[in-house]
Amino acid sequence: MSTPTLNHRIRLAARPHGEPGRDDFQHDAVEIRSPGPGDVLLRTRYVSLDPYVRGRMSDAKSYAAPMEIGDVIVGGTVSEVVESAVDAFSPGDVVLSYGGWQEYSIEPAARLRRLDPAAAPITTALGVLGMPGFTAYAGLLGIGRPQTGETVAVAAATGPVGSAVAQIARIHGARAIGIAGGEQKVARLRELGVEEALDHRAPDLPGRLAEAAPDGIDVYFENVGGPVWDAVLPQLNEFARVPVCGLAATYNTTELPEGPDRSGLLMGAVLTKSLTLRGFIQREFVDAMFEDFLRDMTGWVADGRVQYTEDITEGLDSAPEAFGGLLRGENFGKAIVQVS
Repeated sequence: MSTPTLNHRIRLAARPHGEPGRDDFQHDAVEIRSPGPGDVLLRTRYVSLDPYVRGRMSDAKSYAAPMEIGDVIVGGTVSEVVESAVDAFSPGDVVLSYGGWQEYSIEPAARLRRLDPAAAPITTALGVLGMPGFTAYAGLLGIGRPQTGETVAVAAATGPVGSAVAQIARIHGARAIGIAGGEQKVARLRELGVEEALDHRAPDLPGRLAEAAPDGIDVYFENVGGPVWDAVLPQLNEFARVPVCGLAATYNTTELPEGPDRSGLLMGAVLTKSLTLRGFIQREFVDAMFEDFLRDMTGWVADGRVQYTEDITEGLDSAPEAFGGLLRGENFGKAIVQVS
């Protein structure tokens, strides 16, 4: 190959204890090679930063295998074809891929999805028209099943999943309550048209949530856990549905919280209110719902019924710091790193 000849990448150097730090990442460079049969050489243009990656940095048992020490940090990518060993892709094609935190990757052509830059900005394939958007669509409609006139609450409501949940709920005739951290995010929720926007950092979230939901909450889309969940639980109506997508408040914890065991309170509410708490991973809904998602969400974005925000950081080397900020809730919208 002509220049460049080196692939700069970021690998897992150590398993983090608490919040990932600088020593948990290793920056290096290796020679770029040509693709073998069935493969495509890609140049990364954008890489997605997602909270689930924190779980894969741990060796705890989970729904996805942990990364091994030395692995390139995983992540969805929007990439450009540099060299192809298959007829289906040509240099210059833009694809949704899974190259992770590196400038170049070699991936099986069968795993790639071609993107049309004329149809939507290519970064949306990592956000509202990609995995986060589908997570919102599948979890809310497949598990939450909001009905006209019901109340839907969602935490982390300006993130790529939460903001989509709030807007899809309104499209389906439900009343949306968005919970986010900070005045700027609350202002964004009001721009999106949610009926109630609450700052979880302000005092007395339980009291303000009770006022915002005088008839209770029928669907709560859980992204956070922690004190937000504690405020939501008493407001859940009989037969409320709770799609559990994430628990961002606990991703960096290293020990159990202090205080009494509250599991009895939770299980009592599940029993007496006939609650449905359903954890899910979006991949289980792909076969049944992904085509409908692409059709619906593409249309909603095009006609303005679903808006989105992207938080783009420049340069691959900035990924670890931006990832830490994501876990602290510092991002505003879908967190993306522009690599090239």
